[in-house]
Amino acid sequence: MVFSSLVFIFRFLPVFFILYYLVPFGYKNLVLFLGSLFFYAYGEPKFLILIIASIIVNFFCAEIIFGAEEGSVKRKLFLILALVYDIGSLLVFKYTDFILENINHLTGAEIPLPGLTLPLGISFYTFQIMSYVIDVYRKKCGSAHNLINLGTYLVMFPQLIAGPIVVYSEVSQRLKKRRIGPHDVEEGLKKFTLGLGMKVIIANNIGGIWNTCLEEGFENLSTPMAWLGIASFSLQLYYDFGGYSMMAIGLGQMLGFKFPKNFDFPYIARSVTDFWRRWHMTLTAWFREYIYIPMGGNRKGVVRTILNMLVVWLITGLWHGAAWNFVVWGLYYFVLLVLERFLLKKFLDKIPVLPHITTLIIVMCGWVLFQSPSLGEALVFISRMFTLNPGYDFVDPLKQSGMFFIPAILCATPLFSGIYQKCKKKWYGIAVLFVIFWGSVVLLVDSVFNPFLYFRF
Repeated sequence: MVFSSLVFIFRFLPVFFILYYLVPFGYKNLVLFLGSLFFYAYGEPKFLILIIASIIVNFFCAEIIFGAEEGSVKRKLFLILALVYDIGSLLVFKYTDFILENINHLTGAEIPLPGLTLPLGISFYTFQIMSYVIDVYRKKCGSAHNLINLGTYLVMFPQLIAGPIVVYSEVSQRLKKRRIGPHDVEEGLKKFTLGLGMKVIIANNIGGIWNTCLEEGFENLSTPMAWLGIASFSLQLYYDFGGYSMMAIGLGQMLGFKFPKNFDFPYIARSVTDFWRRWHMTLTAWFREYIYIPMGGNRKGVVRTILNMLVVWLITGLWHGAAWNFVVWGLYYFVLLVLERFLLKKFLDKIPVLPHITTLIIVMCGWVLFQSPSLGEALVFISRMFTLNPGYDFVDPLKQSGMFFIPAILCATPLFSGIYQKCKKKWYGIAVLFVIFWGSVVLLVDSVFNPFLYFRF
């Protein structure tokens, strides 16, 4: 089940919220837990056992860690046990085929590939539950003591499938006690509506151009079509994932939770470093908190800092997908970030406009590596971008979807956000939200193109 579906909007949500708001607070977590399990099982019931097992294993490991003496072997043993289980589950389901493919290629063996289906949201909920156990071990937070509360944290349907990544310490108090007022419901509905519009009105309509590039074959593209295609994908990905995150934050507020912001106008960034402070902010924060800083961060000299950055960006690439183009994508950003940090920062800080343009081009080239079917095809696409290949293949796609580029570009800047903040309580602001909601519904009724790009991670 996806947020931008008629089943979710007109069946699941009304029934769920009626039950959720009617039951006493003592039962709200149970309703949320069971409702979230139903939400997940609606799409992939066979993997429900996997997420329940994750809750149980990590619950008991964290309880033992919390109760054990400081510095004891027992604490470390159960931390390792929990992490081995969590990382092992992710490795088995996400990377088995990739590992075996490379073994076969290097050794000439013919080990059969199991072809395991990737469970929805496993990368997201694995990171969340790992952060919980690690924080209990660090004594940054107490253990849940309640299996339903921990289960509610992990499977909460707004952020279960594609984030934002929420650490337990951010919501632990609200799991125990929270108030939900009319203001929370109103603001949550507004955010959900904005996110729905981002996803359905902009992302779905602008994303078809990239699909056209795939259908035509990268080697057949003209240079204008290559740039149009990657520009459309860049905007589609932002509004697809950013819209999903906005819907998740709105739904969380309607439930009485405050989820962290996940995007902050990343396409206005003036450097690659700035871009990653603005894009998928909860993932960047997770890597910094649970990998980069524990490895020493920037506290142990330049060489160690670069090594730590290399490890983080290799893992970042692999986290997004089990393929070599994702590994290269991670290394691509590692190299750029090292260059910025140690060579270019002072230079970039002095130039007013050019860094914004170069950053945007760098990011778009990165998305080619990210989304191409293979590394070889990514290189072909990039060659089409930077060599003069004439043609008129861009004309029809531009006629069909070009009208969405202007609102997409404007809404990717703080301009629209500033106007919205001033108008959201006015009658005309509410009227615009009303139009966005029902316009999205009409498009959902008519459209068969409604992907969520980050579901595969």
